[in-house]
Amino acid sequence: MAAPRSCVLWRCCGRGWSRAMRGCQLPGLRSSWPGGPLGMRLLSQEKATTETHFGFETVSEKEKGGKVYQVFESVAKKYDVMNDMMSLGIHRVWKDLLLWKMRPVPGTQLLDVAGGTGDIAFRFLNYVQAQHQRKKKRQLRAQQNLSWEEIAKKYQNEEDSLGGSHVMVCDINKEMLKVGKQKAFAQGHKAGLTWVLGDAEELPFDDDKFDIYTIAFGIRNVTHIDQALQEAHRVLKPGGRFLCLEFSQVNNPLISRLYDLYSFQVIPVLGEVIAGDWKSYQYLIESIRRFPSQVEFKEMIEDAGFHKVTYESLTSGIVAIHSGFKL
Repeated sequence: MAAPRSCVLWRCCGRGWSRAMRGCQLPGLRSSWPGGPLGMRLLSQEKATTETHFGFETVSEKEKGGKVYQVFESVAKKYDVMNDMMSLGIHRVWKDLLLWKMRPVPGTQLLDVAGGTGDIAFRFLNYVQAQHQRKKKRQLRAQQNLSWEEIAKKYQNEEDSLGGSHVMVCDINKEMLKVGKQKAFAQGHKAGLTWVLGDAEELPFDDDKFDIYTIAFGIRNVTHIDQALQEAHRVLKPGGRFLCLEFSQVNNPLISRLYDLYSFQVIPVLGEVIAGDWKSYQYLIESIRRFPSQVEFKEMIEDAGFHKVTYESLTSGIVAIHSGFKL
């Protein structure tokens, strides 16, 4: 979180409670709830009296969480199909570029937040597996005196095709995780993959646990973006990297007008026709327009404690990849 680790209590703003009040927990996981009834009452009272936005609508912070949950519960089964329809398939290129920018190596421990359907996780697993296989082939080529039986035996004895890499997919929505697990089974992903139900604003993980934190098209949906960024900083190891792929502000006036027309006039109609849900996709478009610009979001990442923060706009600024390091 935002408070220094030397402090016993979180900031007195109702977002957390004393670390000392937390109960027993599994190794590597944290409790994500305040320690007692009083803490829960204070949290509830603050959220009930604080307003925020849900798309273009003004709602209480407590109400927003439920509304966002309902949106993704509703669209989960058609989420991937709608992504293809809305972006004309370009979202796949954007996600590939995120992995190219990440450049994970065998042994990398990744936390993918709001990654329920597994798009980033599966790309990560395929990438590190390919890296590990190339490394092994180089080692075998260097050993010219091995017989083919010895080479075959080395491949057969391979227990970890990922070189120790692991991805933890964390999402607050059970339906999104359900879709992700079904896709993992269909694509044959078993090793190096864990699914966790958790809130980006109060991650159920210990400090300094992951090498890389990713969040793709998810951070604009959290109620407190600053708190989610602070949590990202907390769970990363020193030297760890934060990567965010998110919709941003278009920097070309002509493309901006066409983009607005497509977004507000076409995408909700596609949502109704394909997913039977106009309102959810109307919200998703509105949430994009409410999200901070590239520069503003960069400053928020820096405020959370990250260093060497940069961003790269893609497709004329329709999306951007932000990067930062915990030093």
